[in-house]
Amino acid sequence: MAVFKYRLQNVLDIKFRLEDQAKAAFATAMARQNEEEEKLAALVRRKEGYEEAGRKMREDVLNMTDMRDNDRAIDIIKDRIEKQTAELDKAKAQVDIARRNLNDAMQERKIHEKLKENNFEKFMQEVNATESREVDELVSYTYGERIKKAGEEDTDKRNDNG
Repeated sequence: MAVFKYRLQNVLDIKFRLEDQAKAAFATAMARQNEEEEKLAALVRRKEGYEEAGRKMREDVLNMTDMRDNDRAIDIIKDRIEKQTAELDKAKAQVDIARRNLNDAMQERKIHEKLKENNFEKFMQEVNATESREVDELVSYTYGERIKKAGEEDTDKRNDNG
């Protein structure tokens, strides 16, 4: 029996590897985004803590130095939050790029898998057609041999009777 060999198998293998690399890049980008989100959440919690401390200071005896320090700390944290938000936006953009690359790699791999599948179906049709021809030839040969034997037997009977 004939063996199916896909002539573009090495290309398909490369597409699988590229897809795996895209998956890894996407996972890395997602991890970075999650890390940046956690940093931002920590900064927001820290800012809320400073704001709460500032409210408590205003309720107690007014200490202008502590209040000024608290206001500066809040301003610094707001600046850090702004920078962290920009980092988070960069991380989200990287995730989007990685997602698009992954989708492209998956589509290319699926295209090549479909081509392989189509080639295999064509191969099977050719094999089936070849086998069918061989069976037809065998049946024709066998039938011809039977007719030939039957004809020889009839000739032998006529010769015996005659």
